[in-house]
Amino acid sequence: MRDAVTSLIKNYDVAGRYFDRNAIDSLKSYFESGTARVQAAAAINSNAAAIVKQAGSKLFEELPELIRPGGNAYTTRRYAACLRDMDYYLRYATYALVAGNTNVLDERVLQGLRETYNSLGVPIGPTVRGVQLMKDIVKEQVAAAGVVNAAFVDEPFDHITRELSEQDV
Repeated sequence: MRDAVTSLIKNYDVAGRYFDRNAIDSLKSYFESGTARVQAAAAINSNAAAIVKQAGSKLFEELPELIRPGGNAYTTRRYAACLRDMDYYLRYATYALVAGNTNVLDERVLQGLRETYNSLGVPIGPTVRGVQLMKDIVKEQVAAAGVVNAAFVDEPFDHITRELSEQDV
């Protein structure tokens, strides 16, 4: 897993370049947001179960066909699997948030996920919507924890939804 610092170093090392003003500014920004990133992660960690539960409730309220007979979250086992997956996305989004880099999402979550879901008949649209709902709830939790500039919270959640969403070929 790479973070913002190791990714930056790798890119400059591969190019055989010293850090320029852009690299220094990028590092400065990452380190200045470090405390806020840790505060955000703490807020997520202490409220993770509630975030997943609230997002799940909103998702099934918006898309009740998912929990009706024949729906993809119908039966206790499937419902639990849906919430388990949401928790999984939240956990890895938190790692990416702290790292300031979405690499961990690509390596540990997104590689092959679309194909797996398609082969299992899991609809991608509701998954994307669930991730978006979690992002909104996390932003509220992070703001309540006193993090003033929490724009960095969007990045991992938006990366997941963008990568899972249908792409025009």
